[in-house]
Amino acid sequence: MNGLLLALQFFTSIPVSKELPMEQKDVTRMYIALPFAGGLIGLVMYGIALLFVEGIGTGPLLAAVFVVVTGAALTGGLHMDGFADTGDAFFSYRDREKRLEILDDPRIGAFGTMAVIMLIVVKVALFHELLMQNNGLLPLFIAIPFVARVGMNLYFATTRLAKEKGIAHFFKGKLGAGRLISLSAVFGIAVLMVLGFVLQSIVVPVVVVAVLIAGLFLFRRWSLKHFGGVSGDLCGAFIEGMEALLWLAVIICI
Repeated sequence: MNGLLLALQFFTSIPVSKELPMEQKDVTRMYIALPFAGGLIGLVMYGIALLFVEGIGTGPLLAAVFVVVTGAALTGGLHMDGFADTGDAFFSYRDREKRLEILDDPRIGAFGTMAVIMLIVVKVALFHELLMQNNGLLPLFIAIPFVARVGMNLYFATTRLAKEKGIAHFFKGKLGAGRLISLSAVFGIAVLMVLGFVLQSIVVPVVVVAVLIAGLFLFRRWSLKHFGGVSGDLCGAFIEGMEALLWLAVIICI
């Protein structure tokens, strides 16, 4: 339970006022629980979509806007901030050290602003397209955020740190990487098997796995090349980008 509470405390805007231990087992459990927190966020987003489409009777476009707003609100904009900082840093075309300095800068620049705007537009378009199909959406709303965070766990656990400071450095030093990798993989496979059973399709889970593996490999290689490793902002960028890719893949498949 402490792991889930820590995941909610550090990775969402859901208020958890309880003071929790931060030993190695607790940090490891926090990351193991992170996909479940993602599934919970997806469940709330589905509820908002249902409220607007079925309850209020709006069109799918307005519902899609509020689904995206809900997702950003529940994460406190944390992952979008990482996406923005990553955009600023990468498109500065500076050396590695300067890019890491830009990641640490709390201010957002022109490239970060453009990156977030494009991300929001793409996500609204994806959810609009998804809501237009309106078929078996609940398991997808839970599975996609879950699997994206499984991928982030694998990325974080298998990639060296870009800098020897910050919250990612603190968590990495207390992380049981082997346990996190194995349990994240097991839970991810289990969720995809359930998804395939519910949708009565093997195509969607297979495509999701393929996109996840390819995205993980390419993003890990890209972050090592341009930043020297992983950071908290890059983890946030990974979640946002991977969710968008997985939603696109699902829309194409169903």
